[in-house]
Amino acid sequence: MAIPFLSAEPAGPRPRDWSLAVSGIAVVAFIAILALAWMAASTLLLVFAGILLGVFLDGLTRLLGKVLPAGRGLRLSLVSLVLAGLTLALIAFGGATIVQQGRDLGQTVAAQAGTVRDRLKDYGIDVPEIAPGKIGDNKGGGDKGGENKGGASGGGEAAPKGEESGSSSQKPGGLAGLASGAMKSPGSLLSDAGSVLGPAATVVIGLFSALGNALVIVFLGLSVAADPGAYRDGLVRFVPPAHRDRTTALLDGMGETLRHWLFGQLITMAVIFLCTWAGLAFLGIGGALILGLQAGLLAFIPTIGPLIAGAVIVLASLASGTTALLGALGVYLAVQALESYGLTPFIQKRALDIPPATIFAGQLVLGVIFGLWGIALALPLMAVAKVMLAQLYIEDTLHEEAEG
Repeated sequence: MAIPFLSAEPAGPRPRDWSLAVSGIAVVAFIAILALAWMAASTLLLVFAGILLGVFLDGLTRLLGKVLPAGRGLRLSLVSLVLAGLTLALIAFGGATIVQQGRDLGQTVAAQAGTVRDRLKDYGIDVPEIAPGKIGDNKGGGDKGGENKGGASGGGEAAPKGEESGSSSQKPGGLAGLASGAMKSPGSLLSDAGSVLGPAATVVIGLFSALGNALVIVFLGLSVAADPGAYRDGLVRFVPPAHRDRTTALLDGMGETLRHWLFGQLITMAVIFLCTWAGLAFLGIGGALILGLQAGLLAFIPTIGPLIAGAVIVLASLASGTTALLGALGVYLAVQALESYGLTPFIQKRALDIPPATIFAGQLVLGVIFGLWGIALALPLMAVAKVMLAQLYIEDTLHEEAEG
């Protein structure tokens, strides 16, 4: 006679317990990945910038292949040499002019900003004055004397009791402090040297940081452009075999969308630069070249970039009188109308069709989360997200045809 509570049970965990365990592990792993992505956000965005450069070089290599039947390595080498030559030529022949106009423009904008601030004070609007040398000194608060809230004071003063002497800011403790200290972006690996070398090394460290970021982006771009298929196939191998074809199509769709968007954006930036430069030079406004250049570069950042460019143009033209101010404002509005109603609808229609309010909201969210990197790379990130939603959700889940 079998006793019920002594009867043998099947060995191993029950299916329900096993599924709960797997679900718990998956949730913990997902949270850990999100935490690591948050702490290494600057590095991940730097990698994404390198991938964008690789997509751009890959697109140029493909275009060259239509007129030059040569191997991919030779075509990529030719494209890289031409771009490097154009960059060096710009620095050699136009670098001095750009630097001089940039210096003059900075002085003009600072002077006119002071004039505008004084005029606003006359109307009862108090705008705080920020000295050029004090920007970024008070990250943690508004303490006088250049002190950082929770950190050591500037000017070589002794640190408060209980804090280590010579530290420039209070770092978080525990695991957060350990993670933030370990997760350094490639461009900021030399930032800690400032505490050793002193304030005189700030410019040198900033230069090395910028060069480090540029070298990382160039290296990643060349590596991706040299053999994009190898990186795509490497990612596909992590997907179950039943979904590999769909994953390959998804990655190819992302690459095609980014290529179309990049080429369209470069054409738009070039047109804005030339039109702004020509219009301001015709009006006789000083620094027309650098004003056109900054307008073209800021066009890479939709919505927010043109507003910043317009503010700089208006401030720079104030020194030339009311007529020049109205003329510069007219040039800016005409260029923006050309970009909004002429270039973008025709050039970017195939690549990316996102409503302006959605773009602006995405920039705000990514800017709050990731800072300047998030604002600059908001549109390509949204382009990738749109392709994923269109193919994985609209087509595969809803079984509807995605637009575009």
